[in-house]
Amino acid sequence: MLRRRSQTSVDDTPVPADDPKPQGKGRPTPKRRDAEGKRRQLVSAPKDRKEAYRQTRAKQASDRDRARRGMLAGDERYFPARDKGPARKFARDWVDSRRLPSQYFLPFSLLILLATWVPWPVEIRTQVLNVVITVGWPIMMIGVLFTSVYVAWKVKKQVAEKLPNESVRGVGFYAAMRALQIRRLRFPPPQVLPGGKPVPAKK
Repeated sequence: MLRRRSQTSVDDTPVPADDPKPQGKGRPTPKRRDAEGKRRQLVSAPKDRKEAYRQTRAKQASDRDRARRGMLAGDERYFPARDKGPARKFARDWVDSRRLPSQYFLPFSLLILLATWVPWPVEIRTQVLNVVITVGWPIMMIGVLFTSVYVAWKVKKQVAEKLPNESVRGVGFYAAMRALQIRRLRFPPPQVLPGGKPVPAKK
């Protein structure tokens, strides 16, 4: 008669995912999803409404900070819809690579305003107001109007030539409005210097 083989009992005790010992015969290998699940840190649910509100505020602040850093770095994924697209980028680079008279509109306006606030003597104050009203403001407004019309026309024309598949709708107005802003206050930040060279990366 054939001798019956003795059956070896199998240890069904589950093995931890971080067990340093190699898996031997007779011990089941843990499934990947079980091992990964044990490595993950459990996220505790908010205890009350105040805690949930605090977590929401923290997440929103983190998202805003990430978006702000992305926009400052020139990452178009974080730009508003009005700033996205090759046509808008071309318009920004075209304006930022030039020194245009319209970009001095706000500083010049502030200078004129301060000049009218200075407590000049009556005779000098009258002369200052006459110069501002009859010379300063007309020259400034003509310069801004001429520059805005030229920038809008030029950018729209070049976008149509260099990016024929892109829509030119609104791109001229977009460029003209950017040209009115002080360079340091433009947003998204300029990616090129006056003259066309790229802005050096910040260390």
